[in-house]
Amino acid sequence: MFKQIQAIKGTQDVLPPYGDTFRTLENLLLSIARNYGYSEIRTPVFEHTELFSRGVGDTTDVVQKEMYTFDDKGGRSITLRPEGTAGVVRAFLEHGLFNEPMPQKLSYITSCYRYEKPQTGRYREFHQFGVECFGASGPAVDAELIALGAAVFRTLGLDEVRLEVNSIGCPECRPNYHNALKEYFAARRNDLCPTCLDRFERNPLRILDCKSPVCSRIAKEAPIGLDFLCTDCGEHFDGLKANLNVLNIDYSVNPRIVRGLDYYTKTVFEFITDTIGAQGTVCGGGRYDGLLTQLGGNPLPALGFGMGLERLELVLQASGKKPPLPEPCALYLVPIGDAALQKASVICEKLRGKGIHTQFDIVGRSVKAQMKYAGKIGARYTVVLGEDDLNAGTVTLKRMADGDKQTVGLECLAEEFYDIICTIN
Repeated sequence: MFKQIQAIKGTQDVLPPYGDTFRTLENLLLSIARNYGYSEIRTPVFEHTELFSRGVGDTTDVVQKEMYTFDDKGGRSITLRPEGTAGVVRAFLEHGLFNEPMPQKLSYITSCYRYEKPQTGRYREFHQFGVECFGASGPAVDAELIALGAAVFRTLGLDEVRLEVNSIGCPECRPNYHNALKEYFAARRNDLCPTCLDRFERNPLRILDCKSPVCSRIAKEAPIGLDFLCTDCGEHFDGLKANLNVLNIDYSVNPRIVRGLDYYTKTVFEFITDTIGAQGTVCGGGRYDGLLTQLGGNPLPALGFGMGLERLELVLQASGKKPPLPEPCALYLVPIGDAALQKASVICEKLRGKGIHTQFDIVGRSVKAQMKYAGKIGARYTVVLGEDDLNAGTVTLKRMADGDKQTVGLECLAEEFYDIICTIN
């Protein structure tokens, strides 16, 4: 007997009815993005490894420790995408979207892969809702992007999710901040973890993002980046805060936010909650004006965010909020006999052609069992269809919520279903 094969550690199967729930949630997110002018983009699940080492940054935990990288049969180094932005930027450049009218606004639902310790809300295969905006440089678009994220949480009723913002400067002012960090951490090098010792020389900003308890404690007293902003970055950050105030979006300034990826400049932000424990960041993003040049393009301002769907679903559960549910079965037909079964299938096809969720029994259950099943799937209405009903040309439409019944013509059922139930309601 063959041994049963199980899912790989760190992955999960999404079973009914949660598959429909996730799809409805994804559709809601993309719909909100469309309201802000974002069109959907889809990119490959794997890319050349160089895309992520150059784009995400070779000093990040993602590149150093977490990527799924392998050589393909042609000897090329390939990586499963660990995040969504780099692939979208690559597609933007490769297909010449920079020649289109600006700004270009793109959204996506994508799977990502990181080899890290599985824990609540963190999987090795996870899913992100993301948006990327190209060609806009002012703080107003930063605020609009944040407003999009806030609209998601507001729509889902997640009032406890809070916004934290920061600015990490630009290539003009960041070197001074790096020097200050080096000076601070130099006196504490003996206490840093091996990874941060490597970061000390290449990118001391990454030490602020270390999850080691010792490094985190040391980083708490490190210099603050806001004190080193150049005039342009300072004015941009002030403009962001002013725009958030105008939009009545509550926020707090957290100078310790650096995000986990190297491509960020100026604005960075996170939406955080305390309802799911230590892994409380549900959405994070910011501006990455230099990423396009790092990947071979011409300079162009850009920004975006990523929102973890598994984390979002956890927050909904912890908050006692239900994610948006798909429309239930509108009508369940209960056929008795072969002739009724055939008629039920014809009626269902007509109603499905009108976009109405309709089902009928296909496993030969008794009438009692069929009615029980109709209740289990949440059918709004049922019709028992027997030989007498076929001969009479009329059936009884039952509203499951309260048992209210109405006699309707059999042929009218398929042609005028919505009109009929409106008269009942």
